[in-house]
Amino acid sequence: MDKIPMTRAGHTALETELKQLKTEERPAIIKAIAEAREHGDLSENAEYHSAKEKQSFIEGRIKELEGVISLADVIDPAKLSGAIKFGARVTLVDEDTDEEKTYQIVGEYEAKIEDGLLNIKSPIARALIGKEEGDSVEVRTPGGEKSYEVLKIVFA
Repeated sequence: MDKIPMTRAGHTALETELKQLKTEERPAIIKAIAEAREHGDLSENAEYHSAKEKQSFIEGRIKELEGVISLADVIDPAKLSGAIKFGARVTLVDEDTDEEKTYQIVGEYEAKIEDGLLNIKSPIARALIGKEEGDSVEVRTPGGEKSYEVLKIVFA
């Protein structure tokens, strides 16, 4: 299997979620299943079926997180410099609207566009890789062609 690149913050967030699922969510759902069993006939027990479904989701998420964490390649962006690459915090200006946006290029499992964490596999990130400050970038997005200028690159 290939290593999965991620930042230290992303790795820590996944470990925190895994710990919470194992120490809080899993015991709580086991208790809920036991309580639902006490209500009698399981074939018509909505609480039981709901709890079993939630247990299945939790166990699946635990397996997924354990797999991702075991394949994690934690990269420290502070040790990097130069052109845009994984871990870079990039400030762009939309050449049409003059709107500035700042993104950090991160791994697939830590990406959250609302927080400015851009998946390395996204069209914008792929277009940015290798660019320098002052470069113009053409990006094909679902909304059409966009042009950005790279204002600043920070590795922190």
